[in-house]
Amino acid sequence: MAFAPMGPEASFFEALDRHRASLLASLRAGGRGTPVGGTRPAARFEDAVGLQMVPHCATRKIKSDSPKSVQKFALILKILSMIYKLVQSNTYATKRDIYYTDSQLFGNQTTVDNIIDDISCMLKVPRRSLHILSTSKGLIAGNLRYMEEDGTRVNCSCGATATAVPSNIQGIRSAKFLLIVEKDATFQRLLDDNFCSKLSPCIMVTGKGIPDLNTRLLVKKLWDTFHIPMLTLVDADPHGIEIMCIYKYGSMSMSFEAPNLTVPAIRWLGLLPSDIKRLNIPKNSLIPLTKHDHLKLNSILKRPYVNCQPLWRKEMELMAELNMKAEIQALTFLSSDYLSRVYLPNKLKFGGWL
Repeated sequence: MAFAPMGPEASFFEALDRHRASLLASLRAGGRGTPVGGTRPAARFEDAVGLQMVPHCATRKIKSDSPKSVQKFALILKILSMIYKLVQSNTYATKRDIYYTDSQLFGNQTTVDNIIDDISCMLKVPRRSLHILSTSKGLIAGNLRYMEEDGTRVNCSCGATATAVPSNIQGIRSAKFLLIVEKDATFQRLLDDNFCSKLSPCIMVTGKGIPDLNTRLLVKKLWDTFHIPMLTLVDADPHGIEIMCIYKYGSMSMSFEAPNLTVPAIRWLGLLPSDIKRLNIPKNSLIPLTKHDHLKLNSILKRPYVNCQPLWRKEMELMAELNMKAEIQALTFLSSDYLSRVYLPNKLKFGGWL
């Protein structure tokens, strides 16, 4: 019989508590809370950190006396001077703020974004150390209280509304586990179903697809502070897996900031391709894999960190074999609240993560 709690009893969190104990044991042993297995390529991937910039990567030179790069050189100096003023005055600005100081000079937002990333990489410091923030798009809800940099106290209630992911926080209190939700629609549905209250104490966060920097920083800070189990809920498709990998192992574009952004202890809770068969989700609720999906899936399977995740590889190979993908919403064929009432409680109670 499916487990559908009215409210979690003490025994409900046994699997999560055991998982947390294993994470803490791994940390005490010198790791960062992720199981190790397979080979460990040294060039681009470290299983305890994630994707990293190779020591002798390709570089390019920007010269003040070169007609090809003189404009780029001038823009770098312009932004460096703005960063200097921000640091000296102990104030912060967003990338958007910097662009609008002289939008005609910069031309477009992408130019500013790329230069800030180049400066961060060149100086080998996190973007926050440059006093430059990103505009948050993520949302957070659940048993979390924190203090913003200006002293404002925020309590993320477990109601039907969420709080925008902050750009900087000073003090935080936490819960039994963190659920990272891929899509805003799923996140809002769980809020409507009062999921946080039913499985309290817990925290939910969503980056609304590919996570922004602030959402990744918050997830990382929660891990570094509390070392609570962190579980992902994504679509059973290559795009969802890619998003989960960004939280867990990082991205190539931000590989120089991997130690400040990645949480290799993150686990895959669902939706698993094996769930499609296990729950007998009907074919008319599934979507055939496209050519682009197959290319993305093959790309992920070739990445070095998949060698450390044989169970992930098995799930992805099953997806390719089925030639089908499924959104989380496919569970509604069982019942409208199956996700929050049955699927997630069962997974959490019995340790159904990879």
